[in-house]
Amino acid sequence: MTTSTSTSTSPFDRRDALKLAASAAALSVFGAKAQTAWPSKPVNLVVPFPAGGGTDAFARPMSAAFSKLTGKQLIIDNRGGAGGTLGAGIAAKANPDGYNYFMGAVHHTIAPSMYPRLDYDLERDLIPLILVASVPQVLVVNPKKVQAADFKAFLDFLKKNPARLNYGSAGGGTSHHLAGELFKLQTKTFITHIPYRGAGPALQDLIAGNVDMMFDGMGSSAAHIKGGRIKALMVSGAKRNAAFPDVPCSAELGLPDYTVSTWYGVWAPKGTTADAQARATEEFRRACMTDEAKAVWANQGAEFPNLTGAQFDAFIKKELTKWSQVVKASGAKLD
Repeated sequence: MTTSTSTSTSPFDRRDALKLAASAAALSVFGAKAQTAWPSKPVNLVVPFPAGGGTDAFARPMSAAFSKLTGKQLIIDNRGGAGGTLGAGIAAKANPDGYNYFMGAVHHTIAPSMYPRLDYDLERDLIPLILVASVPQVLVVNPKKVQAADFKAFLDFLKKNPARLNYGSAGGGTSHHLAGELFKLQTKTFITHIPYRGAGPALQDLIAGNVDMMFDGMGSSAAHIKGGRIKALMVSGAKRNAAFPDVPCSAELGLPDYTVSTWYGVWAPKGTTADAQARATEEFRRACMTDEAKAVWANQGAEFPNLTGAQFDAFIKKELTKWSQVVKASGAKLD
């Protein structure tokens, strides 16, 4: 006679298995909740220029909207110096824990061509997340020091008085500096460059009359133009800016190739997880899409490009090439 044997699970084994399954399910739910909790504490955003400049003009309203949407503060950490490269170096070395980010600008695609040694590599050490604002450069003057009725009169004065006027910038190697060098190259004029430790201090000296003119991002100059403290003579590009329809564009003034825009974007330090990158990108995007932020952008003549990830990365590569060519053609050097 053949005896068959079978295995069976004891009541204890079944209870143990059920407990394990319940524990696994609980851990899974906990993990899902933990993933959705970002941010669970304040987020740090390094702004590599002093308060009051163009980067600040967009970082602060974005911070306010971010904090309102997430319930956690987005802390602005102003680290000015060396044309924005000091703050970039600090941000590149920050803890990649998902709570440290960097708001850089067009200046950071110029810097590799201007600075012989940087303690960071824009493409290697920082991960591009989102392009949040783009504004045209505007040529502004102190109306008491430069009493030109319009751009034509101003250009005539420059050609008859080489080296008579000076222009302030956010620092050597910034877009303000290169915009001036490109202008000199295309108009065959000469103006003296005066570098500052950020657009904010340069703009304040322009208003005070300590410098004559400036090539500034529309974002930081807009309020002062409207208030009459400085005068706009030209906006860069092929069309007039909607916020200042009376200011002629460079194309209609005989400078069709003079196209300079100031843009601002957010990066994460290398090593930040893909999940943290995705979550941060979405929250920064949501912040820029709020009605409050849209009103600020419109008031400053800015657009929200909303380029993220690979699109933003491709944009950065084009800018690096463009500014390398401008630096070479103009012979621009750090002062």
